[in-house]
Amino acid sequence: MEEQGAKPLRHGYTTGSCAAATAKAALTALIEQELQNEATIRLPIGEIVTFTMTACSVGEESASAETVKDGGDDPDATHGARIITEVKWRSEPGIVIDGGIGVGRVTKPGLPVPVGEAAINPVPRKMIREAVEDVLNVYGSDRGVQVVVSVPDGEEIAKKTLNGRLGIIGGISILGTRGTVVPFSTSAYKASVAQAIRVAVRCGCEHIVLSTGGRSEKFGIDLYPGLPEEAFVEMGDFVGFALKQCRGQGVKKITLVGMMGKFSKLAQGVMMVHSKSAPVDFGFLAELAESAGADAELIGEVLSANTASQVGDRMQELGLTAFFEEMSSRCCRESLKEMGMEQAFGENDGAVTIETFLISMKAQLLGQAALYGKGKDK
Repeated sequence: MEEQGAKPLRHGYTTGSCAAATAKAALTALIEQELQNEATIRLPIGEIVTFTMTACSVGEESASAETVKDGGDDPDATHGARIITEVKWRSEPGIVIDGGIGVGRVTKPGLPVPVGEAAINPVPRKMIREAVEDVLNVYGSDRGVQVVVSVPDGEEIAKKTLNGRLGIIGGISILGTRGTVVPFSTSAYKASVAQAIRVAVRCGCEHIVLSTGGRSEKFGIDLYPGLPEEAFVEMGDFVGFALKQCRGQGVKKITLVGMMGKFSKLAQGVMMVHSKSAPVDFGFLAELAESAGADAELIGEVLSANTASQVGDRMQELGLTAFFEEMSSRCCRESLKEMGMEQAFGENDGAVTIETFLISMKAQLLGQAALYGKGKDK
């Protein structure tokens, strides 16, 4: 729930919406031979939106228009990016859509765009095509049009995204299914996790390393230096979602790497491990400590701790490795349960190997475990 009196979060617009609007403005400018200040388009969700052009130029055979992407209150890497679309007349009929500077090109299978094409996703392509067709219909023209979308800072922006790992080289992707950006939406991140797993499988990966963040991913890369980069997927807080995606894609081995805070929740069966979704349960940590041989005084310390990391540091200091081994084992068991699988008794009996590496804030290994899983009998 929002706090009373809190300002509602402002929606923004996708790169796909910006590309469609600039395409419409540029083609209108080309036909009318007049600069355009704005363009109005219909978004996939049915909303009618007018975009302001920050620049426009026109010649006899081509025109271009530019707008600045407004991501609203969404913390998006592309917020403030300049989206520029150039349109040219073609001698042949039809509409050809391509990417220019700062728009990535697809080099790996598993994405919604074929290898070799500009990373402009299907919905944005449809939006651009419809915007161009609308203008042609208004002016009664059947001429062919070439559309090239560019993002001047796209290559730099792409460094803050998963594009390189996904095989999208040279810039960002032109994205969006709704046309609007939902503030602090989890759907975009989940979509990127699903896409990363799909690309990994299509590239031949049977072993995927799921990490909760940058430090845990680096630990995983050091742990398995022989795996290709596609095998490493930063799942963030979406543990359950990532596990189900792996199961659905037929991944044979899953390695989980994370720290005390998030994995203490996973060990209890909490599959969305964001701090606001589920607080650390110090009672649970005290139970684990007791089973690892902690005395009453230490159990009291656990119950009064401020963070899970603090508990982990104390256990490490006292050499209670059984605490970490049990937590890692429980992470494996709960993960199998989330995937709808039961524990198998050996590698030959199992369809999936799942292993957990629990690390400290300083990226030191605290504990590990591995289990085999098989599908439950109907």
